[in-house]
Amino acid sequence: MNAQLGLHAQAAQAMSDDWRRWIAENLLLGGHPATLENVLQKSGFSLHTARLEISAALSSPYLQGVQRIKNRLDKRDWVLAITDKLDQIAPFTLERSHQLSGRQFLHDYYQLNRPVIITGMVEDCPARSRWSLAYFREHFSDRQVEVQFGRNSDANYEMNSIAHKRQMRFGDYVDLVEKSGRSNDMYMTANNDSSNRKALNELWEDVPSLPEYLKTDQGKQGFFWFGPAGTITPFHHDLTNNFMIQIMGRKRVKLIAPCHLPKMQNQRHCFTPIDGREIDLQRFPMMRDVPVLECVLEPGEILFLPVGWWHYVESLDISVTIAATNFRWDNDFFSNYPANHDF
Repeated sequence: MNAQLGLHAQAAQAMSDDWRRWIAENLLLGGHPATLENVLQKSGFSLHTARLEISAALSSPYLQGVQRIKNRLDKRDWVLAITDKLDQIAPFTLERSHQLSGRQFLHDYYQLNRPVIITGMVEDCPARSRWSLAYFREHFSDRQVEVQFGRNSDANYEMNSIAHKRQMRFGDYVDLVEKSGRSNDMYMTANNDSSNRKALNELWEDVPSLPEYLKTDQGKQGFFWFGPAGTITPFHHDLTNNFMIQIMGRKRVKLIAPCHLPKMQNQRHCFTPIDGREIDLQRFPMMRDVPVLECVLEPGEILFLPVGWWHYVESLDISVTIAATNFRWDNDFFSNYPANHDF
């Protein structure tokens, strides 16, 4: 069934509230009563108890009220399915546009919630010519920074990012990045930004301001991502529009449009169990027809990640990326995001 809730066979005949929730959820998901009866019997309940509980659920005014809410959600899914179907007929293409004007960016991509790679906008910024491992060591070695560590031992390292924070000298981290080869165990990410922005403040003088797209009245803003080849950010979506400004190294990025949300198995916040390295179609058969855009973001390029787009990111080299969200146009898509992150 679609919602087993991790429950196992039990010998006791008493029906727990966990099982009653399981019955209600599966009925709402379209499970046939006979199928539910079979599962309950295999889990130790008598046929009489199973039928009694399923009948009580079906006649409950509470479940009937929830069914009306589900009907409204089904209508919203129908609207998403329209775009889903059109996306399969004519999938988005990920275009590269050289020195895209602010006006064209707004009308062709930002307003249309469509990704694009922008080239030719950051080649002359100091970060592109100055930043290197040697430069970081020479100017910032003794700064105390925060890094994500121990990611390899935790399959949910993104959801559990707070538990992976570690303080260290920036110079020591630079040495680890250089010596590690390919590794996903350590990564300096946006989750560490509140600490690192102050520690590495002078670096922001080298970052491009990009006034065609970004606000400049409050200074340069953004998030500093730095790690070895092999770092992986699993499929997730952001709650704002986002720029990925690639300064050093290359990154492979895979993107899936927001209209495919019903197929993404999104049961917790902005995450999915679908592995972007290789989508398991036996485990997730609904993903078979979902178009996945893929690109390699080169140094000096900017990827516009529209709000709600699922993206998977893998560093192909030692990589530094600046992420920015301070667009000139309204970027508040998080104020009405559901407060309860369990779906």
